[in-house]
Amino acid sequence: MAADLAVVVNTRDPLSAAIGDYYVNKRSIPTSNVVRIDFEPDRDELPPAEFTALRAAILKQTRERIQAYALTWARPYRAGCMSITSALTFGVNASYCASQCAPTKSSPYFNSSAVRPYDELHLRPTLTLAALDLEHAKALIDRGVSADAQRPAGTAYLVTTDDSRRDVRSAQYPLAIRIAQHEFGFHVVVTDHPGDPADVMFYFTGAASVPGIDGYRFLPGAIADHLTSFGGELTDSRQMSSLRWLEAGATGSYGTVVEPCNLPGKFPNVAVLLAHYLGGETLIESYWKSVRMPGQGIFIGEPLAAPFRSRGPSPPAAAAAD
Repeated sequence: MAADLAVVVNTRDPLSAAIGDYYVNKRSIPTSNVVRIDFEPDRDELPPAEFTALRAAILKQTRERIQAYALTWARPYRAGCMSITSALTFGVNASYCASQCAPTKSSPYFNSSAVRPYDELHLRPTLTLAALDLEHAKALIDRGVSADAQRPAGTAYLVTTDDSRRDVRSAQYPLAIRIAQHEFGFHVVVTDHPGDPADVMFYFTGAASVPGIDGYRFLPGAIADHLTSFGGELTDSRQMSSLRWLEAGATGSYGTVVEPCNLPGKFPNVAVLLAHYLGGETLIESYWKSVRMPGQGIFIGEPLAAPFRSRGPSPPAAAAAD
């Protein structure tokens, strides 16, 4: 999929440019897939009109065969009422936003069998290689590359909390267990006290913050996120930023950039994510397919990581029940 991924670089941001250069080299991405734009980076949000103009410039440089985008920055993380990853995928569109705890427009990519999303659905899922310095960015990219086809014998930690408002995804855990139980060497643990886990492949919780995650050991390709209101505010959140998962060693994460309330459809569906990732799809495919209403959520990490991919060509994962 490296040939089908466009890497978007902000030429006014030296860190973005350095991340782009390193990623293109490590993933052998064609240089013709690099899209260069120019805007002031030192802010959290882009106004909708400015982002729309930038998106037009990105689309103009995008080759027809491109199926997905990788951005190369943590700031800005938002465009109007949408995350920057969803705004690039769908365009700034009020139907993907909400107020007063309402649902938003659903993604046609949710739990789909699409292999080439632009060709089949006319959308390009987007994820950002979010980091605040080049050292963390390189470590993130290296983890993703090293994970490919390793089929790690790790553990999925499905964490419960004593806050029913944040624990809404626990209803997905039984199906997630059934999906994962046939993966050789893979374990699923439902717990309220994970301790200091040393083999994290997945970690899902409803806690607003997770103390001690620097002591966790994440395997290459690991995915971790927490269901909370402002985790997607990567650089100025009142809660724990989703970026902390990557800094602690995860390879992918997700968070919302505006108040989503606790609607499960605005967060990754644990069972759907496991079905696609364990079935051999990439991180960007699996994460995007796991969120029914992604307009307010930002996807971060190394998009091409595929730890459960077979070493040869493999068919797409069978879709899990919602």
